[in-house]
Amino acid sequence: MTHQPQAKYRKDYMAPEFTITDIDLIFDLYDEDSKITATSKVIKKGDSSTLTLDGEHMQLAGITINGVEWSAYEVTQTQLHIHDLPDEFELCIVTQVNPSTNTALEGLYKSGGAFCTQCEAEGFRRITYFLDRPDVLAKYTTTVIADKKENPFLLSNGNRIAEGELDNGRHWVKWSDPHPKPSYLFALVAGQFDVLRDQFTTKSGRTVDLEIYVDQGNLDRAPHAMTSLINAMKWDEERFGFEYDLDIYMIVAVDFFNMGAMENKGLNVFNSKYVLANDQTATDSDYLGIESVIGHEYFHNWTGNRITCRDWFQLSLKEGLTVFRDQEFSSDLGSRAVNRINNVRIIRGPQFAEDASPMSHPIRPEKVIEMNNFYTLTVYEKGSEVIRMIHTLLGEDGFQKGMKLYVERHDGTAATCDDFVAAMEEGSGVDLTQFRLWYSQSGTPQVTAQTQYDAEAKTFTLHLTQKTDATLDQPQKQALHIPMNVELYAPNGEVLPMVIDGQEVGNVLDFTQHQQSFVFENVEVEPILSLLREFSAPVKLEYQCKDEDLVFLMNQARNEFARWDAGQTLLAKYLRQNIQAWKTNTELSLPQSVLDAFKGILLSETLEPAFIAEMLTLPSQNEVAGWFKPVDVDAIAESLSFIKRSIAAELVDELTAIYHSLKQEQYTVEHAAIGQRSLRNVCLSYLAVTDEGESLVVAQYDTANNMTDTMAAMSAANQAQLACRETLMKDFSDKWSHDGLVMDKWFMLQGTNPAQNALTVIKETMSHPAFSLKNPNRTRSLVGAFFAQNPVNFHAVDGSGYQFASEILHTLNESNPQVASRLIDPLLKYRQYDEVRQGLIRAELEKLATLDNLAKDLYEKITKALEA
Repeated sequence: MTHQPQAKYRKDYMAPEFTITDIDLIFDLYDEDSKITATSKVIKKGDSSTLTLDGEHMQLAGITINGVEWSAYEVTQTQLHIHDLPDEFELCIVTQVNPSTNTALEGLYKSGGAFCTQCEAEGFRRITYFLDRPDVLAKYTTTVIADKKENPFLLSNGNRIAEGELDNGRHWVKWSDPHPKPSYLFALVAGQFDVLRDQFTTKSGRTVDLEIYVDQGNLDRAPHAMTSLINAMKWDEERFGFEYDLDIYMIVAVDFFNMGAMENKGLNVFNSKYVLANDQTATDSDYLGIESVIGHEYFHNWTGNRITCRDWFQLSLKEGLTVFRDQEFSSDLGSRAVNRINNVRIIRGPQFAEDASPMSHPIRPEKVIEMNNFYTLTVYEKGSEVIRMIHTLLGEDGFQKGMKLYVERHDGTAATCDDFVAAMEEGSGVDLTQFRLWYSQSGTPQVTAQTQYDAEAKTFTLHLTQKTDATLDQPQKQALHIPMNVELYAPNGEVLPMVIDGQEVGNVLDFTQHQQSFVFENVEVEPILSLLREFSAPVKLEYQCKDEDLVFLMNQARNEFARWDAGQTLLAKYLRQNIQAWKTNTELSLPQSVLDAFKGILLSETLEPAFIAEMLTLPSQNEVAGWFKPVDVDAIAESLSFIKRSIAAELVDELTAIYHSLKQEQYTVEHAAIGQRSLRNVCLSYLAVTDEGESLVVAQYDTANNMTDTMAAMSAANQAQLACRETLMKDFSDKWSHDGLVMDKWFMLQGTNPAQNALTVIKETMSHPAFSLKNPNRTRSLVGAFFAQNPVNFHAVDGSGYQFASEILHTLNESNPQVASRLIDPLLKYRQYDEVRQGLIRAELEKLATLDNLAKDLYEKITKALEA
């Protein structure tokens, strides 16, 4: 690089010297030369007479102060400095940008045929020079001007207040947002769309117009998103008392989008992946994902928009809290146990891996070079777990009291994580002093549990120790306040009361020291311990539990998550043993008792099909990789395959019977039907590795009346490497090549193909007419899936996977560094592998590090990885 980007530190935060209270924007849109006129009311708050504004990748066409041309300014590559300013003034800045060449998809760009903006985190500075920081809140008025034929819809934040016609076939619409907001929440969309309209009546009786804009021809794929939006609005009123505050709520689905969606005030811009769905194009997972993301962005209206972040180090203030809220929304509408299991899989797999990588950081980072790099699983998912722990410690009533106080204090302001915790603490009366360390300490705590039963004294002692390994950013770690949710069972299944110091206690123990013991009294029989129920804290747990106790919990635990967790613990024990056996050329094995335990779950008449499906789903290869250092990708793959084949061989008759019994004639997205399909398709994934697999997979593909069953058949053929795979893949491509969103599923199968020639096939697939490296969805589906979900081939010992990754990242560094930065993560963890692979990956990272134009996004991650 020609210069090294400079880091910013949370401790250096300073309030702005100026603030902007109102801004009037006029966008005159053209594909290659759009003109933006920004007129702001500016007030000086500090002593400086120089206003420094952020801005990049645009041309400055003029500046006036109070209507007078101003020459006392200077422009740098990333800033505009305006000198000799009065205390209050009207600032008018005219800029020009080229939306058609903006492949970074930040600021104003073209998505297909439409104009679109993306301003979070720091994209507004690509539109006009501005105080592009979240603690500057202004009221926005926006006028959008464009060709009427090509852009009949002109959208922005707030309420539509005026519109009109102009010469030369152009027209305009004016929008006003009465709620002050930071620049990252600004949005504009202009283009041709089909529109789905509905209305929602709030609890106070106001009517809100709901509009979902989709590409023409996709209107039949929008109703589920509308249903999800209405459900979210109703749920937020009922669970949190939050009512929507504008006259209109709009969602626009675009094909080219770096993120999943964006909560811009009143105008949510969405990746089309999280809007478009019908039974022929979308799977059950797609439907559930749409419900979750629609809810997430809507819930931001209060936790993110009405109350925003003081600075970007506080990102988890809005994201961790809103992820918690969307998880609760999905759990209240569907299966709480299944949703919790899926949330925990993310934590135990990719989030724990992130904690163990050079990019390890607290949910509230202390240092940042490129803010886009901190839209991470740690900030979002671990941030949500921190909120969940607060909920666990306070209870629902205490949590809601804290939320009410938080909103009363901070509505209309830019707040901090400390503000949130203080409101929770004061609203509930619970001391969260030590708990605050979760916001500032990085890494994954490791909790070790040991038990001791004294039959004579009738006491059962739980000894706990906690330790968090040093990370690059923090060599010293402190003891955290860890809520440990536990339960004691008698061998007959009876739940035992938990008595400490003569007082019966609840299920949640406050584990606050490096070493701590809990002595339970009046325990008449040695109990079976259910530990870390509901995954009450994002920690790694080590507890030597006997097989028979795990089988007992699988069948008897009152808490469904605890049942699933016991099954996963049992599988983990034998995965570890078989990985070691494979490495020492010893025969792999799985005890009959374990097979019988899973047969009992499969045949249960009381468990929901969706839950049984989760019980039978093996941990991912990436989750298992997190248990080892160095990681042996081949040993893990072989052990997972062995256990799958063992279960399939032992349960083939039961799997076959259940598979056939769950066939559905009609497709519905009701949760019960989704659960039945989930179990049926898990059965198919096991049966695919048996003698009957080929015929069953082909039959399901040929007769499927929905995309869920189609993709289940193709996935089974892909993972089992059945002979029919190529035929099914070709047929699917022939049918769906016209639809990029559907083809993303096909690209993902190519990316995760376990065949030895996978990389060759992937390179060939990049010339497929439906693929474009410029489209983030296509890139993530094919290339990203290979990097992150095909470990055996990506980590091929010849280094071919790493070389391919380097080539792709080199290209994306030029066109879309934000996508490149998200794809590079598997390379950052190179120290987890053997010395040969470490050397190969490091060589590619060093090669990338020498690029003259290396983007800040990649620079930050590569530098940390090489320094680790």
